[in-house]
Amino acid sequence: MKWKEARELFPNQFLLVSILDYHYEGDKKIVDEVAPIRPIKDEDANKAFFSAEEGTMVYHTGNKNFVIHIRKDPLMKVRRI
Repeated sequence: MKWKEARELFPNQFLLVSILDYHYEGDKKIVDEVAPIRPIKDEDANKAFFSAEEGTMVYHTGNKNFVIHIRKDPLMKVRRI
């Protein structure tokens, strides 16, 4: 289903989805179609986000567009002394 439809079915909540179709615009991945798996409680969203399997993601339906920003440079490593 289109992201717009998912937003209408699950208004103003976090949603675990399987990403079915997307396209790139520069350094952004724009998700076009998703398959909703289940809604996520606000207090569980962070844990669900970091434990999501490949091809799935937790995103809030309050966002009009489903945009994933792509980092091309590696994260800075912290060195402990």
